[in-house]
Amino acid sequence: MPLTSSDVKRIAHLARIEITEAETEHTLGQLNGIFKLIEQLQSVDTTGIEPMSHPLGGGQRLREDVAIDHPDRDAIMKNAPASQDGLFLVPRVIE
Repeated sequence: MPLTSSDVKRIAHLARIEITEAETEHTLGQLNGIFKLIEQLQSVDTTGIEPMSHPLGGGQRLREDVAIDHPDRDAIMKNAPASQDGLFLVPRVIE
């Protein structure tokens, strides 16, 4: 179902976009072209084809979920300009 110029103007109005007549016609052509591509894609018979998570069929490289020792908190806190009870103190920025 192709769009009309009034559809494009209505969409522009709803989006609060000022659009000239030339821009309306240009946008109308682009949108109708997109809808034609969508119709073309929808016309392809995909019966029996399993959906893919990736177009190349690759998998994600995930590291093993292994617990590690946490760094030494006291050594890290030595670098802090100000700290209290193991937490970094920062200056207040909002009154």
